[in-house]
Amino acid sequence: MKNQFNPNYTVPPGETLLESIESLGMSQAELAQRMGRPLKTINEIIKGKAAITADTALQLEKVLRIPASFWNNAERTYREALARQEEQKRLEAQSAWLQELPLRSLTQFAWVKAWDEPAKQMEELLQFFGVASTAAWRSVWVEGVAGRLAVEFRKSRAFESDWAALAAWLRKGELEAQGIQCTDFSAATFKAALAEIRKLTVQPPDTFQESLLRLCADSGVAVTFIPCLPNTHVSGATRWLTSAKVLLQLSLRGKSDDLLWFTFFHEAGHILLHGKKDVFIENNGKTDAKEEQANRFAADFLIPPAAWRQFNSRSRRPGRSDVQSFASELGIAPGIIVGRLQHEGVLPRSHLNDLKVRFEFEAATNTN
Repeated sequence: MKNQFNPNYTVPPGETLLESIESLGMSQAELAQRMGRPLKTINEIIKGKAAITADTALQLEKVLRIPASFWNNAERTYREALARQEEQKRLEAQSAWLQELPLRSLTQFAWVKAWDEPAKQMEELLQFFGVASTAAWRSVWVEGVAGRLAVEFRKSRAFESDWAALAAWLRKGELEAQGIQCTDFSAATFKAALAEIRKLTVQPPDTFQESLLRLCADSGVAVTFIPCLPNTHVSGATRWLTSAKVLLQLSLRGKSDDLLWFTFFHEAGHILLHGKKDVFIENNGKTDAKEEQANRFAADFLIPPAAWRQFNSRSRRPGRSDVQSFASELGIAPGIIVGRLQHEGVLPRSHLNDLKVRFEFEAATNTN
């Protein structure tokens, strides 16, 4: 509600109570006598020092013939307003936290709304991250991402990631995944789905994306495509949201089909090969055994090892027609072959890139 009124002051229900008894010509002492309550208690309620309890509201209903629900609602509204005022003060005192977050990118991507007031902006961001305080944010999204969250990353080896930006990217994927209805995870169903998804690599995004999402959801995997925020340098992530639902998140980093599909099958490898609570972050060029296993899974699923060895057994460097013919034989996109050849140093990075398909996210606009 854009025109909703949120006053920065509070009126205790005791003021309304005072007006009510004065309109009846009743004193506080008489009200106390009629209710069978100490005068001191009535005076503290009127001054806002004591709360109107459910029992008190029922007594007021009998004496003043004003429904107990009115007094209960007035008290609840007053206490909530007081709590909000205190919360505003706390947020204003912690507004330096805003400098740690990629606020400009978050508003440009329309993930959060921009506010002029620091406290309002902090409320918006805390709600986005699903936490109640900056301390909780650090516990869940900084210490959690680095330690407790079960996240499998495929990160660039060349860069350090901004943890706050990375946390925002992960949270956006989580929010999108919450809206995806999935069946309970089945490893057998997911592996069968991967065989069908492999065939989709030759299709354009407007064809493969819907089928990819459906096949994965029917296997218990929620796939989300989330734009990469600046300084995250992450290609994909896999995280178990529940014991029966897993999130596979892609960023389109690199924007070519060979990278997209390798990342997808790499993350699929983590899902099938590794535990639900495993934590792995590839950093500073270090690669552990699980990351190598996921790499091998993706490479072998896309291109069977025997076929790859035979293709590379020729003495000359493969050309365009060789790549296209081999890709057609395997039933996958030729860009995947080119990417593999470049990665293994068979082809220079500058060769046959026109066989790769480029992807872009539709631009997000913030209309707030």
